[in-house]
Amino acid sequence: AAKQYEDALSVREASLATRRRIGAPEESMLVALGSLANSYHQLGRLEETNRILGDVYSRHCRLSGEDGESSLASAYNYANSFSELGRFEEARSLSRKAIPVTRRVLGKNHELTLRMKWIYACALYKKRGATLDERREAVTTLEDTARIARRLMGGTHPVTAGIEEFLRNARAALAAREGDDVSALCDGVDAMTPRGA
Repeated sequence: AAKQYEDALSVREASLATRRRIGAPEESMLVALGSLANSYHQLGRLEETNRILGDVYSRHCRLSGEDGESSLASAYNYANSFSELGRFEEARSLSRKAIPVTRRVLGKNHELTLRMKWIYACALYKKRGATLDERREAVTTLEDTARIARRLMGGTHPVTAGIEEFLRNARAALAAREGDDVSALCDGVDAMTPRGA
């Protein structure tokens, strides 16, 4: 499969170079860049994927505004790329900014809105040093998102299944953090209790 992905990358690089050379319209360039990002992703070259997706996102925003459907899809792809790189603060920031716009433009029940909330919640609970409140917000967000996804798409839909898996993980992370806080509190009380009392 790796050879096939390498071959696809060569074809997509050539396609992009041709489009640049002939002065193809911006929409065509963005399609080619998106395909190139997919090739890099398939090869595990995530930093290059992220760089291209950032370029695609900013160019879509210039072309159709931040509330254009292509801009919203690009925002999701870019936020997801940050998440895959473990850059959760950037994923959180971008998805948090895009959720209200996605909800307004596409509706609260649209798949892209659900996916954006999924990325946001994932970034909240996975980031290093996530607070108890952040983990609670992640669980609440995923519970709401899972409920909507199940109602609209059914329990076997890949998006629903993915959200529910992340919900289980977020709940486990929250429970572990709450357990740590309770243990620390108990240790503190024990330390303050006089010996022999």
